[in-house]
Amino acid sequence: MNQAPDNRRGVLLMIAATGVLAVQDGLSRHLVVEYSALMVVMIRYWFFLAFVLAIARRQAGSVRAAARTTQPWLQAGRGVLLAAEIVVSMLAYALLGLIETHAIFVCYPLIVAALSAPLLGERVGWRRWLAIGAAFTGVLIILQPGSRVFDPAALIALAAAVMFALYTLMTRHAARRDTAATSFFWTGAMGALVMTPLGLWAWEPMAPRDWGFMAALCATSVAGHWLLIKCYEVAEASAVQPFTYFHLVFAVLIGVSVFGEVLTWPLVLGAAITVAAGLFALWRESLQR
Repeated sequence: MNQAPDNRRGVLLMIAATGVLAVQDGLSRHLVVEYSALMVVMIRYWFFLAFVLAIARRQAGSVRAAARTTQPWLQAGRGVLLAAEIVVSMLAYALLGLIETHAIFVCYPLIVAALSAPLLGERVGWRRWLAIGAAFTGVLIILQPGSRVFDPAALIALAAAVMFALYTLMTRHAARRDTAATSFFWTGAMGALVMTPLGLWAWEPMAPRDWGFMAALCATSVAGHWLLIKCYEVAEASAVQPFTYFHLVFAVLIGVSVFGEVLTWPLVLGAAITVAAGLFALWRESLQR
């Protein structure tokens, strides 16, 4: 017998997950300034793979059962794409900082909505297209001030958002035939497989103090994903999805208090428009359901 959704508990778990993942981003920002992003992501994936294997045994019964799929190329592709997106995001943290990167990245749900029509054949109504247009207006407000209009560093953050949107769409498509445990396994396995030779090639000695930060990065990565798993186990996705925007709030707090980043009015206005558009799109989706 299935338990009734506990959306209140799910919201608390989602807020906790976004807080932990924001700390992970702060640790990534610190490490990627000092060391190669390829090496940092490789070590992170080693620990993440151990977590994935444990989850696979628990949910699918065995690693072999979790790995079984009829669409291996799709699963492998989405795993590689996510690893690449993490590297690109880390580069954006180093070049732009946490606040501006997340303010741009927060548009990815609207990119998912825009691409779901041509790629997945889903219907996108005029109201959602209006929200998509508003979100990109918000992103343009963030990108445009001063001489940063065509700053390649800002485009790196936008590229990360597009990559994560494509990963999300591929995950949705994979979910039509594979279980969540299978998709989760391929995410960790392919990321570790691809990043290991790249990370070893970029290997450089790490200071003892930074190994502590690296351990904390791995721990927050695992803890954040565990909280997300628990969240979606107990609550309805539509009820907790709006609270993913707390990730931006926590990233702003860390960026300002730890790294001395500065909030500008164009950034605040653009992020507010993008978040409002995303919340509107989620509201419309919940009405349609």
